[in-house]
Amino acid sequence: MKRTLNVETIKYLKKGVKVCGWVQRKRSHGKIIFIDLRDRGGILQIIFTPKDKKLYQLAQKLKPEWVIEVTGIINRRPKGMENPKIETGKIELQPKDLKTLSQAKTLPFSVETPGYEISEKIRLKYRYLDLRRKRLRKNLEIRQKVIHFMRDFLIREGFIEVETPILTKSTPEGARDFLVPSRLQPGKFYALPQSPQQYKQMLQVAGIEKYFQIARALRDEDPRADRQAEHTQLDIEMAFTKQKDVLDLIEKLYLNLVKRLFPKKKITKIPFPRVTCKEAMRKYKTDKPDLRKDKKNPNELAFCFITDFPMFKWHEIEKEWGAMHHPFTKPQTDDLKKIKKEPEKVLAWQYDFSLNGYEIGGGSLRTTNPKILLAVFEVLGHKKQEVKKQFPHYFEAFSYGVPPHGGIATGIDRFLAVVLNEPNIREVIAFPKTGDNRDLMMGVPAEVNAKQLKESHIKILTKKKKKR
Repeated sequence: MKRTLNVETIKYLKKGVKVCGWVQRKRSHGKIIFIDLRDRGGILQIIFTPKDKKLYQLAQKLKPEWVIEVTGIINRRPKGMENPKIETGKIELQPKDLKTLSQAKTLPFSVETPGYEISEKIRLKYRYLDLRRKRLRKNLEIRQKVIHFMRDFLIREGFIEVETPILTKSTPEGARDFLVPSRLQPGKFYALPQSPQQYKQMLQVAGIEKYFQIARALRDEDPRADRQAEHTQLDIEMAFTKQKDVLDLIEKLYLNLVKRLFPKKKITKIPFPRVTCKEAMRKYKTDKPDLRKDKKNPNELAFCFITDFPMFKWHEIEKEWGAMHHPFTKPQTDDLKKIKKEPEKVLAWQYDFSLNGYEIGGGSLRTTNPKILLAVFEVLGHKKQEVKKQFPHYFEAFSYGVPPHGGIATGIDRFLAVVLNEPNIREVIAFPKTGDNRDLMMGVPAEVNAKQLKESHIKILTKKKKKR
């Protein structure tokens, strides 16, 4: 007999079914044993009575979280015994056969509660158990729906989904790169991408024109409470576009997404406000303002675009200029002299996307003029020859005809955390890391054996202890 999901058993009244799942709860009322069986479809009540001695004895041995298989007949529950809180609340299973597929030790915590009351370190160590709770299951289901909606929307808008490499070249994009040693090329390294920035620009040179990707971004950042070493973003790039085109597209996407998947949510203002960085800092003292009318209302969503950022930011400690976004952002001037001599006065075609006081996206129009790109890198302290050596593919590609283009990346994890009213992004990621980038379940980062180090041409240096 083919397995039936618990939620589908309501279609099989007075008929035989086979169900499989985990023992959520075991209850005894007099001589009757009630088992609440849990699977991905929900909960189903199973009734064991002493009439079938063999089955009854087997049921007596069952414990929470054991994995079982039960075949039997679906009946209506007695009048007054219905449970309106679950989809199968009007029916129950009268078993004919019971098999224990797997036994379980006592869990380190309950999976029947939302889980907020449990130490996060314990939850992350046993994440495969933590994910059994209903709240996290629902979060993952909604995550899938959001990504599916984004894909369908952009494909209808004429975009092509393209996967870009995970092993790439180290680039100056703000955070540190994760480096991967090359076994076949001793002394050389790949880097894990902070974003698909260079590849998606190459796709514009290739004539793809409308690109998107559900991309993984990996950044070796210092410990932060609500950041992840790896996160997921919706990555978009468009040719022959202006800033308004990008912002209009994102506004249309998120308006439709909220309307379809989160109909109970109320958007504070439509169209989304578009505020300059200077105005935001003056009025709200932040470049990611929370524009909700009632900040205590969990169903209010206040989207906002922040525009006209400075092109450069001064690092006081290092006494040097850095890029506000990244070096490939297009300045709002083509005056090379002004870029080099007055970098503090140069604005960029950069824009951020915020929601309820959180930055959930950012992007820019891109520089396609090699002379301007070189000038930007000079301000950042790089020599022309050094830049050309590090990015030869850029200058070579742009010499074959490059369309004006721009894009944006919006954080899927952050958006979900906000819209689902979760305290942090770890609650919407299946297997997150701690704030200091550790995976407590897998026990990484971890040491590797000497053979692997030798094959990768790596030697571990240890600090010598100082002599007293």
